[in-house]
Amino acid sequence: MRRQPLLLAALVVLPSVGFQALPLRAQPATAPASPTLPAPEALPLAPEVKGPRPKSNPSVLAPAAKELPPGLQDLRAPNPLALPVKPSQVRIRELRPLGLADVETLVEVNNPELKAIASQVEQAQSALRAQIALWYPTISLNANNLPTYTGGQQFSSAFTGTGQEAGNTITSIWRMQAVLQASWGLINPTRTPQIAAARDRFEQAKNQYLIGLRSRRLEAAEAYFNLQVSDETVRIGQESVRSSLVSLRDAKARFQAGVATKLEVLEAETQLARDQQVLTQGLSDQAIARRALASLLDLPQDVTPTSKEPSRVVGSWLPSLQESIIAAYAFREELDNVLLNISIANSEANTALGRVQPFLNIAYGLTGGRTRGVQFANRNTPGVNFGNEGWSVENTVGLNLNWTLFDGGAARANYRRQKQVAEQNTYQFAQQRDAIRQQVETNFYELEKNNRNITTTSREVISTRESLRLARLRFQAGVTTQREVVDTQRDLTQAEVRWSTAISDYNKALARLRRFTGLDQVGLCQSQNLPATSPRAPGASQVPVEPQPLIPACRAGSPIGREAMPPGS
Repeated sequence: MRRQPLLLAALVVLPSVGFQALPLRAQPATAPASPTLPAPEALPLAPEVKGPRPKSNPSVLAPAAKELPPGLQDLRAPNPLALPVKPSQVRIRELRPLGLADVETLVEVNNPELKAIASQVEQAQSALRAQIALWYPTISLNANNLPTYTGGQQFSSAFTGTGQEAGNTITSIWRMQAVLQASWGLINPTRTPQIAAARDRFEQAKNQYLIGLRSRRLEAAEAYFNLQVSDETVRIGQESVRSSLVSLRDAKARFQAGVATKLEVLEAETQLARDQQVLTQGLSDQAIARRALASLLDLPQDVTPTSKEPSRVVGSWLPSLQESIIAAYAFREELDNVLLNISIANSEANTALGRVQPFLNIAYGLTGGRTRGVQFANRNTPGVNFGNEGWSVENTVGLNLNWTLFDGGAARANYRRQKQVAEQNTYQFAQQRDAIRQQVETNFYELEKNNRNITTTSREVISTRESLRLARLRFQAGVTTQREVVDTQRDLTQAEVRWSTAISDYNKALARLRRFTGLDQVGLCQSQNLPATSPRAPGASQVPVEPQPLIPACRAGSPIGREAMPPGS
């Protein structure tokens, strides 16, 4: 008769998770009628929905913060090239309590990876501007002789045609020359596809920034939830140690009174050691979680963040599973980037074909020069003017044609290769689409699971706390042993850890759904009036938790012979 409520509860819960209740009586086997299913609706293609070259839409996401609010100005990221060289420069001097909103603001302003992605957007924009410059003419100025001097003297003993001696040949000339050239591509078959590919890469860079912004916000939220659960583990460990100290105190008192055995004292000491391990693990996880959050936020070297908000459920996810999947398909920039990869591959294919098509340029050249000086055979030659000057100007205008008539089939092969790359990206689109749906479904089901776990673990904590209270009363009355108290206390510690973990996992799944779908339809929980300090078990709050000395591992590694060691060793 005691199992009947459990059976009724199972019959109530099973239909809610998608199972059908079994019939009470066996029904006669009948051939099931084959229902006529409606024909599946034809799915539209992604280029028809998003366009063959989708553009980045930053309005689907709240813009990132550019400046820190007044309360966080002192947490600005240090210089990217700063490197501490002294221990005092990395010593923690401040524990700064932060909320979830503060963490998201800091990661948007300080995170170096996000800044690097923003720099990549600017690089892609500069590359696009460089390709657009192909539409403009190029003008260059070349002045190699600005100026040059040619001077020399040459002696020859040969005779000229008139029978006279050639004698000395003297040269003394100053020259200046400059060439101004202009070229404009009238026909360039590779220009348009190159600009199109650069523009698609620019859109990809902007999409990548949105993806990075979503990812950094998610990482910040997950790191903050990890910090909260580590804080809860520390609290649970402290309460467990206090409770174990009370149990050990009672066991020693009963043993001295002669109503308990040494075994009960040893059991209490064993449970105290287990709870101290829980506290030690919690303190370690807390320190690691704090520094992991500080690294993500790129805080100053002497600041460690702490959580100023208690671990609680953030809210409930309002959209259905189907609405979440469709929203993910519409807002995820990863799908747009795959479509842009297809467009880039097609542009590269057109560029490959354009390299064997005719190129036609119009060229203009202006050459100007000036000379001063003279070259003569004999200084005594009559009529020589040593100050001769001359100048020249030359204009050149023409068309230049460049046409590769045969390249061995390289252009056609490159064209086919880029078309194959575009086909490969179509399959990657299907892979990305399926991965997005799996992400949404996995986190949606994880959210439901953690929601149920919060309910069950909270009931477990409440019932285990009451069981521990009754076990203590039974132990003090002498109707039970210390083993029951120890087991119940261990169950309470594990139940509280599972409860805090369920809350953290629920908040993480909720944050992932917001990241993967682009939706922000979350029903916030009503704020509860909680006391300033966490409630503690009666009689346990007055027991201080003393810090345990850190014994070197070489001395504390083996429990054999510990009883024979002198105190303090």
